[in-house]
Amino acid sequence: MSFSFRDKMAPSTPLLTVRGSEGLYMVNGPPHFTESTVFPRESGKNCKTCTFSKDGTLFAWGNGEKINVINVTNKGQLHSFDLPKAVCLEFSPKNTVLATWQPYTTSKDDTAGIPNLQLYDVKTGTCLKSFIQKKMQNWCPSWSEDETLCARNVNNEVHFFENNNFNTFANKLHLKKINDFVLSPGPQPYKVAVYVPGSKGAPSFVRLYQYPNFDGPHAALANKSFFKADKVTMLWNKKATAVLVIASTDVDKTGASYYGEQTLHYIATNGESAVVQLPKNGPIYDVVWNSSSTEFCAVYGFMPAKATIFNLKCDPVFDFGTGPRNAAYYSPHGHILVLAGFGNLRGQMEVWDVKNYKLISKPVASDSTYFAWCPDGEHILTATCAPRLRVNNGYKIWHYTGSVLHKYDVPSNAELWQVSWQPFLDGIFPEKAITYQAVPSDVPSEEPKVATAYRPPALRNKPVTNSKLHEEEPPQNMKPQPGNEKPLSKTALKNQRKHEAKKAAKQEARSDKSPDMAPTPAPQSTPRNTLSQSTSGDPEIDKKIKNLKKKLKAIEQLKEQAATGKQLEKNQLEKIQKEKTLLQELEDLELGI
Repeated sequence: MSFSFRDKMAPSTPLLTVRGSEGLYMVNGPPHFTESTVFPRESGKNCKTCTFSKDGTLFAWGNGEKINVINVTNKGQLHSFDLPKAVCLEFSPKNTVLATWQPYTTSKDDTAGIPNLQLYDVKTGTCLKSFIQKKMQNWCPSWSEDETLCARNVNNEVHFFENNNFNTFANKLHLKKINDFVLSPGPQPYKVAVYVPGSKGAPSFVRLYQYPNFDGPHAALANKSFFKADKVTMLWNKKATAVLVIASTDVDKTGASYYGEQTLHYIATNGESAVVQLPKNGPIYDVVWNSSSTEFCAVYGFMPAKATIFNLKCDPVFDFGTGPRNAAYYSPHGHILVLAGFGNLRGQMEVWDVKNYKLISKPVASDSTYFAWCPDGEHILTATCAPRLRVNNGYKIWHYTGSVLHKYDVPSNAELWQVSWQPFLDGIFPEKAITYQAVPSDVPSEEPKVATAYRPPALRNKPVTNSKLHEEEPPQNMKPQPGNEKPLSKTALKNQRKHEAKKAAKQEARSDKSPDMAPTPAPQSTPRNTLSQSTSGDPEIDKKIKNLKKKLKAIEQLKEQAATGKQLEKNQLEKIQKEKTLLQELEDLELGI
């Protein structure tokens, strides 16, 4: 099909689609931001849905009467379908099929439901197949990138269709009560991750299969079972070598959190699996893969939340410290990461260069309900949309250096429902060198209003004391330094800083004194509990000894669990292997070497 692929010419600027009570229209992307002539404005409040194709060449929308499809590159209308109730639209990856969904209804005699999921041939406009799909959640069939495979969850089975032939399924994956599945991205061989919730004391599990090898006890590429899971989110990396699973419970039985309880699991197609150890307790707000498929970022823990980048061994690589954040967004090229606090937070963003781990900018997008990277990897869209917020609706286009390049506020009597970038295929926009200098902008910068803390009447005439509810943790590189086997822990780093500060203070004191004066010995504080203290005389060494003993005790417990027949995780086995090194380290410290 001639409209499936873009010209190999220089890429045009991505368009912006805006849908709200003012109608549906398109805006030219940076640097112009004028209304686009590609799409004539559709006025009125009846536009319920709109979508671009994966390569951005086709656009479909519903106006309450029909679903229309246009070719964006030549502005020509392709089709118009009589589907006044359709509320969901999706193109297949190569623009062969348009899927539409409308709410499920039954016929008057209640004998059978009317098929509400339609699949249309984009080239001819004919309906290829209609299905009954009662739930809106996961309504759309999943295609492989080359459209050879298409899959649907039907009555706890996954049905696979080949080459868009929907008259009969070519294969099916049958497990008792399959709740969800995710097809892997990328080319063949195709893989599928399936989730089966636990019941009657049995654990929940996620399994990875390679299509079409579903039969037999050893057919699964990998299997990970776990308790404490009412629902899961499965995230494939781009290269389809591993899946991250966020397992959530609706209720935290310990009472520590309103959000239930979450755990993060790593499952690789080579059969390896591990629990990702998150050093701070609390909810897991967001987990995202880098486009390189070699690392992922997790945002987690009670506020102020931590954000950490992990490698494929589930070891921390870089810790961003703590801050007001609940979301992470990698740029399309994977070289920039935005950490943000949206929703019930103030909209503070941190833009990081993740190759050098340097902070680029700290913009604030107050009241934002939506964030999206532009396909060019340079611009960012933030928006405040209804129904999440019905006041101060509008959107902003930013450069990642923190400059607002364009801003639009809808009138006070109007609402904004959706804003989205026109997608482009990977590789269309080349990766550009990161700049740290804010780009110039004609939009006047707004200083965010800082709310002053409430002070009771009795304290209002007294001086303000800088007290903090939480101790903030700074960012730190967790990569092992040359010559070191593993990165220093948070406690070890703290101790190291104290030790260096003491050393510097001693040297300063010595340099201040005249050479003929003998230094007076510092009075030694009496230890509170002489029995628990080691007799090394150095509190830093005593702390290290205490920590090592704690680690060795944990290893002993793991060995006992292994002896009782419990299957240990990969990272737990790695801990046991470090026993010899820890014992040697402890011996050296106790001997004072």
